[in-house]
Amino acid sequence: MKTFIPGKDATLEESIEHSQTQLKQLGFNIEEAAWLNPVPNVWSVHIRDVDAPMNFTYGKGTTKKAALASALSEYFERLSSNDFYADYYLGKELAEGEFVHYPNEKWFPIDLEENLPPEEILDERLTQFYDPTLELLGTDLVDLQASNMERGICCLPYERQSDKETVYIPTNIIGNLYASNGMSAGNSKAEARTKGLSEVLGRTIRNRILAEHISLPEIPAHVISRYPDIQASLDALKAKGFPLHCYDASLGGKYPVLCVVLLNSQNNSCFASFGAHPRFDTALEQAITELLKGRDLKDQPVFPEPSFRYDTVLNDRNLKTLLIDSSDMKAWDLFKTEADYDFVDWSFSGTAEEELAQLMAILTEERADVYIADYDHLGVDCCRIIVPGWSEIYPVEVLIEANNNVALELRETLLALPKVEWDAEQYAEMFHILEEEGFDDSVRLYEIIGLAPQSGDAWQTLRIGELKCFLALAGGDLDLALEFANWCVDYNEPIYSKERMLFFRCLLASLNLALDEKCDPAQHKPEFERIYGTETVAAAWGSIEGSVRFHGLTAGDLTMSQFPTHQKLLASYQKLQVTKKANFK
Repeated sequence: MKTFIPGKDATLEESIEHSQTQLKQLGFNIEEAAWLNPVPNVWSVHIRDVDAPMNFTYGKGTTKKAALASALSEYFERLSSNDFYADYYLGKELAEGEFVHYPNEKWFPIDLEENLPPEEILDERLTQFYDPTLELLGTDLVDLQASNMERGICCLPYERQSDKETVYIPTNIIGNLYASNGMSAGNSKAEARTKGLSEVLGRTIRNRILAEHISLPEIPAHVISRYPDIQASLDALKAKGFPLHCYDASLGGKYPVLCVVLLNSQNNSCFASFGAHPRFDTALEQAITELLKGRDLKDQPVFPEPSFRYDTVLNDRNLKTLLIDSSDMKAWDLFKTEADYDFVDWSFSGTAEEELAQLMAILTEERADVYIADYDHLGVDCCRIIVPGWSEIYPVEVLIEANNNVALELRETLLALPKVEWDAEQYAEMFHILEEEGFDDSVRLYEIIGLAPQSGDAWQTLRIGELKCFLALAGGDLDLALEFANWCVDYNEPIYSKERMLFFRCLLASLNLALDEKCDPAQHKPEFERIYGTETVAAAWGSIEGSVRFHGLTAGDLTMSQFPTHQKLLASYQKLQVTKKANFK
């Protein structure tokens, strides 16, 4: 039986078979890890690479086949765009190899005296957009994955759609600002581009609606009733105690966007899910299936309650949550009876090429530039779309204030800390460097050095604040160590393993004991060992005395060979490199 879905250029069965065959041929061992079907006609599936389980996707759809096709499509878009590997250091060998990202990449050396971005990269409008204050340095654009300052700035070619000219965009900018937004895969180039542009439009309009607390018109019941499967899903959710509102988010029929809001009457929270596609029914299906993707209603999902405090709704932290997954706090204005726009029964359906043309026309009218890189080296049509001012997940200020290459020149030293033999002044100097760099104490160290840590390993929970505690201990500054040991216990309790938390509680008590001139630690050691255990006390007291340094942390180097999970990630990436070399056009 062949299953056709409107807007798709192949049947579900053909898409699934082709994707699975391609992945096997490429050497990727994909398994279906979990399925969910919380209400009729809403399915989601979690798939992952058995050999590199940190590479996974979730698919969603109105049927089991549709969800699997969705998950496989997303897997290809993340493989083809290198998104699975965007947050990690790929090693010196790759950084100095024939190519790091793609065979068509282009490297631009940095004049370290002037340290300015090369004139050959970007174009005039992009330069103004990414560097409006002219603060951006050439070294700011060195990418995390290669971290090759000597080689320079790695850029990828994108086609500017207005005139089909090639523009080179730094991979650093792509990795810092866009996450997965605008990436897509399809049964044809037009289908992939339509999906990618729909996502860009949908996210932008979603952000505008929630940030400006716009009140949307509800979709009339008679319109919903045109789609019996969708109606059945909505009815089932209401029967389970989850009232919903379906809204037209097109802002007067201008954009192909819909919104579904789920209310949890058990805890008064709400979650808004948006769907975007030229076809009205497809956009509505997307909004509903996205709402429940990877969620089991038995778990009573908890999201923030709506608020009348617009300062809270619009603060930076809430808006960042909005940009990432829309699980932010919503304004009550979203639910006003009197909407800011009238309902429009819009539809932009046609062939994939016609739907793509409709979306491009919308962005052309908005005077937005569209840049596209197409990828088919994995045997599936994929693309990555950048629309400056529309598709950013993070603001351009990140390039200056929180660039992901911020610890590039410290990586080797930070990895080696658990095994170095320094004097007290050197540890103090390293502490001072961390302070001077302005790292927030809550930042996880593996994130800024590009490490994939082992699950349950101390590197997985190591934050800058904890590192400062260890540096103070190694340098013999017990008062400073006590300050940060307190911070570790207070901040990290939810994420520490039982053993790690026990160590820091013991360390905290031991530091207080060591700093109390009236106490003789030897008199208290037996009781400490009864409470915390002999091994934990030995680690904590050794840390204070200087015989134990950076307890629980494995030392590493730039090969990352000491970290098994990172090696699995690199092995996965090598499979892509082989395919790129053989098939990239």
